[in-house]
Amino acid sequence: MGDFFASLLYPLEWVVAWIMVTAHTGLEAVGFDPAGGPAWVLSIVALVLVIRTALIPLFVRQIKASRQMQIIQPELKKVQDKYRGKNDQASREAMTKETMELYKSSKTNPFASCLPILLQMPIFFALFRVLNGIRSGRGTGPFDQTLVEQAQQARIFGSELSATFLDPTGPWTYLVAAILVVVMCLSQFYVQKMLMTKNMSAAALDSPFFKQQKMLLYILPIVFAVSGIGFPIGVLLYWCVTNLYSAVQQTIVIRNLPAPGSPAEKELEARRLKAATRKSERTGRPVHEILGKPEPLPVAVADPVKRAQPKRQPKSKRRPGAA
Repeated sequence: MGDFFASLLYPLEWVVAWIMVTAHTGLEAVGFDPAGGPAWVLSIVALVLVIRTALIPLFVRQIKASRQMQIIQPELKKVQDKYRGKNDQASREAMTKETMELYKSSKTNPFASCLPILLQMPIFFALFRVLNGIRSGRGTGPFDQTLVEQAQQARIFGSELSATFLDPTGPWTYLVAAILVVVMCLSQFYVQKMLMTKNMSAAALDSPFFKQQKMLLYILPIVFAVSGIGFPIGVLLYWCVTNLYSAVQQTIVIRNLPAPGSPAEKELEARRLKAATRKSERTGRPVHEILGKPEPLPVAVADPVKRAQPKRQPKSKRRPGAA
């Protein structure tokens, strides 16, 4: 089974190694020390940029799927309410059928949001094997013996890129690995938290889908923390840079293409209104025209305030001689 898995990953290992070697060659050409840590760290950063750029079409699909899921949340809730409290087999099958028909009619795939991270896992394992090969003195693909030796000498804050917390090459490995594991977990938590708090509508927050996402929000960092101590420093670095890339990418998308009914959409509308108001003051054009919206209905004029009529005082309080 292990040999089959290795043979399955080998083409991807070769691609990962080729990207790193190409980036390393370019960095060496501009003056970086080929055996220095910065050259190999930046090679891993280049790997992240290339992989994430290649995954942009899937990321766009993920965003569209997420938006569509939120749009159909009210309809999903109606289906769930319809069969709430009915635990017989026929009701469960009917609810599943109606849910799948709703997904089909709205052209929504609930699993599309998981595609980017699922497709990154093989790359993650491929990099893991490439770094382990370097540590054992074995190169993958374009890694010749000279490059393997240079990569073995590379250090980041005193630790080898192929070292792990569980298998350190020096005292600094414990500190570097621990810091990277913490950064990896916190950045993963931040990316998911931002998505859930800024880009979900009220209907989505009340759905079973959100409850599952909320559970994963706290479970995944724990899983990464436990497994992270066995990852090579280079893999931890790759994951941290990937999370940073995701945070920046997600911030831009949420700011400019928020989900309907989400807090981010309200913030976007407020920014547009503010910008339109400033432009209206400069140009004299109506705000609604700048926003491309229909002219607002005229505000009804309030009834004029009626003049207060003096009250007649009782005879006992009138002044003498008053009528």
